[in-house]
Amino acid sequence: MTEISFTDREEFLSLYRKLYLFLRQAWDSKKTSLLKELMLKSIGKAEVAEKYVRNELILEMKTALITIEEIGLKQPTVCAVLLYHPVVNNEYTLDEIKKLFGSEVEVILRGLKKISRFSDKRTAVESENYMKLLLSIAEDIRVVFIMIAQQLQLMRDVRTGDSSQQLNLSVESTYLYAPLAHRLGLYTIKSELEDLSLKYTDRKMYDFIAQKLNESKRSRDQYIREFIGPLKERLDKTGLKYDIKGRTKSIHSIHNKLKKQKIEFEGIYDLFAIRVILDAPADQEKAQCWQVYSIITDMYQPNPKRLKDWLSIPKSNGYESLHITVMGQRAKWVEVQIRTKRMDEIAERGLAAHWKYKGIKEESTLDSWLTSLRESLEDKDTNLNQKLTDFKLDLYDEEIFVFTPKGDLFKLPRGATILDFAFTIHTKLGATCMSGRVNGKNVPIKYILKSGDQVEINTSSHQTPKQDWLNIVVTSKARTKIRQLLKEEAGKQVDIAKETLSRRMKNRKIEVDDAHLMQLIKKLRYKTVTDFYVDIASEKMDVNWVIDRYLEQENREGDSRDTHLPQSAESFTLKSTAAEIKSSDELVIDQDLTGIDYRLAKCCNPIFGDDIFGFVSSQGIKIHRVNCPNAHDLFSRFGYRVLKARWSGTTGSSSYTIVLRVIGNDQINIVANLMSIISKEDGVQMRSIAIDSNDGLFQGNITVMLANTSMLEQLIKKLKAVKGVKSVNRLN
Repeated sequence: MTEISFTDREEFLSLYRKLYLFLRQAWDSKKTSLLKELMLKSIGKAEVAEKYVRNELILEMKTALITIEEIGLKQPTVCAVLLYHPVVNNEYTLDEIKKLFGSEVEVILRGLKKISRFSDKRTAVESENYMKLLLSIAEDIRVVFIMIAQQLQLMRDVRTGDSSQQLNLSVESTYLYAPLAHRLGLYTIKSELEDLSLKYTDRKMYDFIAQKLNESKRSRDQYIREFIGPLKERLDKTGLKYDIKGRTKSIHSIHNKLKKQKIEFEGIYDLFAIRVILDAPADQEKAQCWQVYSIITDMYQPNPKRLKDWLSIPKSNGYESLHITVMGQRAKWVEVQIRTKRMDEIAERGLAAHWKYKGIKEESTLDSWLTSLRESLEDKDTNLNQKLTDFKLDLYDEEIFVFTPKGDLFKLPRGATILDFAFTIHTKLGATCMSGRVNGKNVPIKYILKSGDQVEINTSSHQTPKQDWLNIVVTSKARTKIRQLLKEEAGKQVDIAKETLSRRMKNRKIEVDDAHLMQLIKKLRYKTVTDFYVDIASEKMDVNWVIDRYLEQENREGDSRDTHLPQSAESFTLKSTAAEIKSSDELVIDQDLTGIDYRLAKCCNPIFGDDIFGFVSSQGIKIHRVNCPNAHDLFSRFGYRVLKARWSGTTGSSSYTIVLRVIGNDQINIVANLMSIISKEDGVQMRSIAIDSNDGLFQGNITVMLANTSMLEQLIKKLKAVKGVKSVNRLN
């Protein structure tokens, strides 16, 4: 066996000590020693021990520590993580593990083993594998926690990896793991995944925000002290046990604000929040939180529109807190979060911190979410893209809270309608829903509900689900049930239509040839036989007209004159002109494929040398820069369509168009000097220039064509050196 390096040995021993101490909190020495023995055997069986320890075992041990320290899981989960590699490699069977360590460890490993079949194939960006993954994790929530922990460790480790590895992991984190962490209440992990994704995909923006936060840290800390000082004096007089601190927003959330609100960094007023954490007995938690609320709002003017009460009605992922925004010193708005230590633990580490795996027997809201997820994913009548969309909707939606006339509380995503509410209560109620009554007033089924509404459903035995209902609902449960009901209804209609067609054929003494009928259905441009019969049942197509077409076809069998049949708009495709498409070995897409048609995205205008990725759109493959303004949206919504892409060669042979934004003092000849530099630069052609001047400053856009990023950097450097120029930046 290859000798393990000193560094790896030290790291291994440090991790092992921490894990051993944790396992001994609940396990006896015999059971702990047995686990150690199995792990050592696995190292002995590894082909190259040093590589295995560095790449596999240490990753698993770090993942196990995350499940302990940052999520709060128990010994069976840690044991499953540590035995993952030996079990996947079939060194031990699941039955053997069950006998040695119990059924809990075996159940978790069964879920992890299922995932291992396709987890090495970029699961999060391959639709079919992605669906298998989701179905597997829906079986046991601990599998989800382990996957999130492992992804977090991979994201931490890939800082030394290449840009391709960083992009792959960032897309997976943005598309799947950060939303999952959000849904499970793992806000700290979610924020770190998002921050690291931004760091690896747009380092310039990440560094800009980090630098700005660092520059403003002193003044921010000073302001927090000014705000907290008087508040502590008042709180100390109450005798409450508490801790109070300031918390700065994550870099990713600041980036989102800059993008959405289109403001400068200095324009963000809520860069930080003040958090008051109470050490309160369980029966006094809410009362003490509201007592602190009363003290703060006595001292500082509150903004009533920004009160968020998750004490009375916690979020479905378990989050409990009271958020208020008040006017602090120097007329600055400050967000204050009030919660107890128990609430804070759940907020930091998710519901796992107080979930049934820690001995609490109460029904978890995550159980109902997983049940709903399984139902949606296992629905055979829903296409793949729709399932993915439904799943994404269920992860990030903000919640509203509505009531029945009896006072029962229901949580729904923001944007939910009367119809969503009806299906949430019961499928039969949804299927027969005619309208609703909200706060005593009649409203249609598409009425969008608001928090606090009291809702009653009006039904009719004559009502049946309609196709356009899918455009009204937003919950995955309602969508799934409507599709199932529509299919059942279509099945009934098909039977009626089949019987009608058969009877009419017999009346006209026509023998039906199934092959000829299928040929007619195909010529009439129907994608499925069901669609054909549904149109007959709904009288969109006359039965006698169908029979006449059938007879015509039989009479001219062998004649292929079907070119005059109308072509549906749905199947019509406009061929792209060759000029719009690039096909060149200058770019390599996905698994080392060259010569593939692609377009360069106009939103970011990539050029040779940029870090890039491919995106499968309805117009074919488009190439974007990794730091494209739309990249995060594409990663988070359509991660499964993202392809690896890279430039081949070293310099590039094509010319690419880019736009430079130049700002400077309005001096004599400054524009002429800029144009002179561009004209003298080898391989650079100027296409256009547009300059505006105002109050002694000029700003303008210069469009040039060049071959690669090296030439671009050289050009920008020379333009910045021109006297009077303040900044030169590439647009998009």
